[in-house]
Amino acid sequence: MTDISERGYAHAEMLVSTEWVAEHLNDPNVRIIESDEDLLLYASGHIPGAVEVDWTADLNDPLRRDYLNREGFEALASRIGITPETLCVFYGDKNNWWAAYALWVFHLFGHTNARIMDGGRLKWVQEGRPMTREVPDYPRTRYTAPVRDDSVVRAFRDHVMQHVEARRPLIDVRSPAEFSGERLHMEDYPNEGALRGGHIPGARNVPWSRAVNPQDGTFKPAEELRLIYEDEHELSPDDDVIVYCRIGERSSHTWFVLRYLLGYEKVRNYDGSWTEWGNLVNVPIER
Repeated sequence: MTDISERGYAHAEMLVSTEWVAEHLNDPNVRIIESDEDLLLYASGHIPGAVEVDWTADLNDPLRRDYLNREGFEALASRIGITPETLCVFYGDKNNWWAAYALWVFHLFGHTNARIMDGGRLKWVQEGRPMTREVPDYPRTRYTAPVRDDSVVRAFRDHVMQHVEARRPLIDVRSPAEFSGERLHMEDYPNEGALRGGHIPGARNVPWSRAVNPQDGTFKPAEELRLIYEDEHELSPDDDVIVYCRIGERSSHTWFVLRYLLGYEKVRNYDGSWTEWGNLVNVPIER
């Protein structure tokens, strides 16, 4: 795999290599953050000095289906010992599904000083780099965050309906079987409540996994990504794009690809995704 800076990304600085992380393990201005789907992984071993951000307990409101509020984010950020100036580097399992999701949530609170470790946990382990079970104890900070801003990177169902009516681009990043309506959920996963199968009218099916190299979880070069999104599916960097999956985690990954690797300025993640759309009364569905 070529060096990150040589892959033609619009914002190559948003990715760091495993080598870079290894060189910055003791950098007080950097916080390594692991966010996994498998909530047992961090305890079984993680990058030395990395803190855990649990996508269920740390990023979501315990009552409403929504994200934590400003006070909740300030408490989380203070607990893991960061300030607004701290460079947060996210990594995790599933080729960085949840790392991208956590980074996206941090963006809602204006913490854009954030990166993803290319290849995630898979690449770090493949390279035989050090792991530890020791949980770091950083001094608490007094993080002050702005009010959460959903306007730039987050889409709601009304925005999606506007895209349907105006025939603006919608990207469904789920598997072809979910897209077609054959399945209501991913294979080997429980149904998370969708009553109907199919996809949002006009959506194009571009499974999230096409953006990564299966051998080590690294992102494909920009040239290959453009072939997928622009040549095959006729997207343009000037498009106003909404991406979705079933609960917003896989689509966060595609949001990162379009926004930072290909430079799309207007791309939003519909985190309500199919668990919301597949249950709404009187909304259009295609199969």
